[in-house]
Amino acid sequence: MAALLDANQRLNLTRVTEPEAVARDHLLDSLAALPLLDRCSPGDVVDLGSGGGVPAIPLALVRRELRWTLVESVGKKAAELRGFVTALGLGNVTVATGRAEELGRDPVHRERYTVATARACAALPVLAEYALPLLKQGGVLLAWKGPLAADDPEVLAGTAAIRLLGGDRPRIEPAGVPALGGHRFVIVRKRRATPSRFPRRPGEPARRPLA
Repeated sequence: MAALLDANQRLNLTRVTEPEAVARDHLLDSLAALPLLDRCSPGDVVDLGSGGGVPAIPLALVRRELRWTLVESVGKKAAELRGFVTALGLGNVTVATGRAEELGRDPVHRERYTVATARACAALPVLAEYALPLLKQGGVLLAWKGPLAADDPEVLAGTAAIRLLGGDRPRIEPAGVPALGGHRFVIVRKRRATPSRFPRRPGEPARRPLA
């Protein structure tokens, strides 16, 4: 967290800077996903929109046996992430500078990962198009969300998009930590190969969400 707050003086990585709030809203919020992550039996994990390295860096510190790829489209932020990785000695982490839509069409990354993580990245219909092309069949998208319910418009729209992309109906689970309030996790398992036309070109998923 010290590295994050130091970098935050140069780049806008987080609005949360008070120590107790940083511990709760960044560290605790990241690590609350550990039971769900472990249940996925992951090997290769891709984190989308990594920004300041949350949740991926805290999770990579405590799950060093996993291989993490952090995806960040802004070059300066990606450079800071590489600095974090070097300073913390995280040999299990690499940083990819680029957009998820580009990686999703790259044979090196397409349908490679067991788990995709995303926190404060995009609405569910958009996030599904970013993440599912990167996941193997049987892989899982694990998304950090606020107080969503199954009948929330975002979930209904996301369900329609996920179906097109080869995923199961999303499951919603509470964070299970009272200090995090109504935070939820959305879990999506990929059952079928994603059609080759997805993801669409960069920017298109956000401009014209599938649902």
